[in-house]
Amino acid sequence: MQRFTISLDDKLAQDFDAWIAQRGYANRSEAVRDLLRAELEHAAQRAQETADCVASLSYVYRRGELDVTRRLSALQHAHHDLVVSSTMVPLDHEFRLETLTLRGATSVVRQFADLLCAQRGVRHGKLNLIGMEAHQPHRHAPPGGGVPKKGAAAGRPHLHLRPAH
Repeated sequence: MQRFTISLDDKLAQDFDAWIAQRGYANRSEAVRDLLRAELEHAAQRAQETADCVASLSYVYRRGELDVTRRLSALQHAHHDLVVSSTMVPLDHEFRLETLTLRGATSVVRQFADLLCAQRGVRHGKLNLIGMEAHQPHRHAPPGGGVPKKGAAAGRPHLHLRPAH
């Protein structure tokens, strides 16, 4: 781990300490690390450096409006390769909040999010995207060791994704 020193004027230091306390950070170092990660991720997304991502897409819609529920479901099914999970929360008798967990190519995830949020009846759509790096493909030994059975998931090569920053 590397260390570096920064100087802040008194007002900025006070504001930063208040922000740290409000967010519940244990110390300045943790807060600075999180701010740096967020800015590096933001810069990478602007430069489109990350090919793969994980994301959460949250949006609010009125369930009875213009057959929106059917259209949203059809879009999710058409993009089943991107949608990892879906959680719907009724807000009241009319409105629902839905959050999708997505994984895939960054450009494709963005296009899907834009398409879904542009649907008539969808309000307040927000995409939170995190660039990922793929690590070497590998296989896991089956539980208990031994040779994997033909077609067993444990024996298939796969990638693990990790945050890019």
